[in-house]
Amino acid sequence: MNVVLDLFLRDLPNAALVWSLLAVLAVVAIGALTLYTRQPEPQPVVPAPELLEQQALLAAHAQALVRKAREATVAAERAAATARRRREEWLAAQDVAETAWQRYDEADSEARRKLTAAALPLPRTPQTPAEYAFRERHLHRSAMSACSHQQLSALELSDALAHRAGWDPRRHPIEQETMLSQFARASLRTAYRRAADTEKQAWLATEAATAAAASLRAAAHAANVRARRVTRRVTTPPSEVALADLI
Repeated sequence: MNVVLDLFLRDLPNAALVWSLLAVLAVVAIGALTLYTRQPEPQPVVPAPELLEQQALLAAHAQALVRKAREATVAAERAAATARRRREEWLAAQDVAETAWQRYDEADSEARRKLTAAALPLPRTPQTPAEYAFRERHLHRSAMSACSHQQLSALELSDALAHRAGWDPRRHPIEQETMLSQFARASLRTAYRRAADTEKQAWLATEAATAAAASLRAAAHAANVRARRVTRRVTTPPSEVALADLI
């Protein structure tokens, strides 16, 4: 027992020294680990004055592009509305032209039929004042009816009622009807040509308006894309903005 105690007491200083060294090493290791894992606090980056001025110019440029893009969009919308109106006008003119053609075709068929009938011998009627008065009334009624159906113009009706320009009230009613059909066909042919010309002009206007709307729509799209691209660059840190962004 004395031997063991003697050995313990003899080695006690050495053990204390070892434990002290271990404690010091532990403290040093903990301190080193703390310093290694500690993150430095971020320091605020102050942009250079040149970068701030460049960013301000880019922001102003972006605002100008946004304004131009809005104006281009409004112009494109107006052009599209105009194109729609022109198309509606063309469709209406097309309907008018088709109706005018149908009326002319019917008048042409009627004129041909009456012209064929006029080639036959005319029925004989008494040459009396009452007969001539009847023929005159028939001419007037037929001319006014044709004018009300837009088969005679107002000037042609005036000539018929005044017995001018070849309108003779003494002619047989069949001859009068044949003459009226010829005038009606000519008048409706003129109306159809006028309607066809109006329809053609409306079509050309529609084509021009559609092309203009498409061009403005493409320009508005390009302006909006460019405005969005430059606007995104405004939010980029000044240090990453290049002078090329202003172009």
